[in-house]
Amino acid sequence: MISFVNKNIQFNRTLIILLVTVMGLNVSCKKVLDIDSSRLSKEDDHWKSFQDTRSGLMATYGLMRSALADNNAHWLWGEFRNGDFTASSRSDLKVIIAGDLNASFPLLQKITSWRAFYAVINNASLFIERAPEVLKADIRYTEPNYKVDVAQARALRAFAYFYMVRIWGDVPLITASHDGSFEMKGRTEQSKVLAFAESELIAAAKDLPYVYGAEGDDLLPGLYYGYDFERWKGALFTKISAYAVLSHIAAWQSHYIDASVYTEFVMNNYAKANVAYSTTAELTATDGIFNAQSYDQILAFGFNDLYGESTVNGHIEQLVLAAPLISRETPDLYVSKDSIASVFKDLSDQRFGLDTISGLPRTNYFVNYGSAIPVFSKIKVLRGGSTNGNFAVYSSSIIFTRLEEIALLRAEALAVLGQRIDAVNLLNTVKKSRGGNGVTDGPGTDIIKEIFAERRRELMGEGWRWYDQIRYNKIQNNNPAFLNLISQKGIYWPIAKEVLNANSKLVQNSYWK
Repeated sequence: MISFVNKNIQFNRTLIILLVTVMGLNVSCKKVLDIDSSRLSKEDDHWKSFQDTRSGLMATYGLMRSALADNNAHWLWGEFRNGDFTASSRSDLKVIIAGDLNASFPLLQKITSWRAFYAVINNASLFIERAPEVLKADIRYTEPNYKVDVAQARALRAFAYFYMVRIWGDVPLITASHDGSFEMKGRTEQSKVLAFAESELIAAAKDLPYVYGAEGDDLLPGLYYGYDFERWKGALFTKISAYAVLSHIAAWQSHYIDASVYTEFVMNNYAKANVAYSTTAELTATDGIFNAQSYDQILAFGFNDLYGESTVNGHIEQLVLAAPLISRETPDLYVSKDSIASVFKDLSDQRFGLDTISGLPRTNYFVNYGSAIPVFSKIKVLRGGSTNGNFAVYSSSIIFTRLEEIALLRAEALAVLGQRIDAVNLLNTVKKSRGGNGVTDGPGTDIIKEIFAERRRELMGEGWRWYDQIRYNKIQNNNPAFLNLISQKGIYWPIAKEVLNANSKLVQNSYWK
């Protein structure tokens, strides 16, 4: 065990050094969409050995994690706009909640820039282009290893494009790396961007394993870069991850037949990837699914404290935790008692409910309920336990999707397609696992409404609320104000001024002009 930990520490140091180098290159030059980019450092001495491919691939994962985590952007984009959380005092958070995204705050300028995503895309493209050189140069770099690596790079690039489309709509589609002067590139219609992402993920899925570092795997048997499955669980793109993202690409475009096919693959094969449903305790415990690495994190970007990855920024805890969990009197964001009551109506719900005998609230999702401002405590992975709120350090993973989320997405697709019984069964699987009462289908049952209400409860704090509202209103088609926002493209975010100023072929989202 000691030697294994030491190897992991050394491996992590290597990745950190490489990531700092890669990020330094991206900081020192203007990004892919800039006109006057300076030339990146030459890589003549790189791409010679399988250590280079390992470093390049892990740097791409690191850049993707940074794109989501910096400034807590993952939650600012997907959770808080028109969501369940209220800002206690911060004006920049209040305008995001209200959807006033043109407000002049430094935070908004930072998170309306897509530069970090294009760093991911450029690094992934560079890997795809240069990895064949290592295949020729280093006999230790096997054909199966090469195929799996390229598949991950393609999947990461596709995921970055899907993620950007949900935020900005049309974005420039760039499929080659750039190490010199970049031509100006306009925005590509999002359907073309998503078609590219979908085709890339389908191709990548063929070469992605269910598990890394397992002896019996057909695509990649044995150790992966010297480590077994325990090192890689929940850390890399798998076949299940690829189909989960494909499911969301289809649902985002209202292609629910495709979404049903992709989610069916996940539901039929998740056990091959050692994925399972999480208990309520596993969902909300400090050492549960959000801590470290887990197979149940179908697609996640971790901050594993074992490898020295704990940080202050990039965790929802930074915004929502307060006393009694950390030494801070008031959280920046909280869910009001009225909102809690409207969302959690089933008293038997383990996530939040009231004990019918004692009258006391269950505290899996919220603590300090007796005060004026409850504390959202579903995710609370603190390094070393309670610490000072001003200097708290966290280790929670950014989980894009897990099995409960995919089950509810499949229920959504089946309900839209009229397969009500199967949709209700999936919905009730999640509801009953949380101690709640199941839904009974009937003429008066709005299954779509029930499914999205369950997503609201189950996925609270995980970055889904805004995107779910968009899909829900597209399906229901009965909210004129929201439908008008969709038609005017107000569901997307404005593009940062610094990005627009760097490329005259880019135009601002029409709603924010």
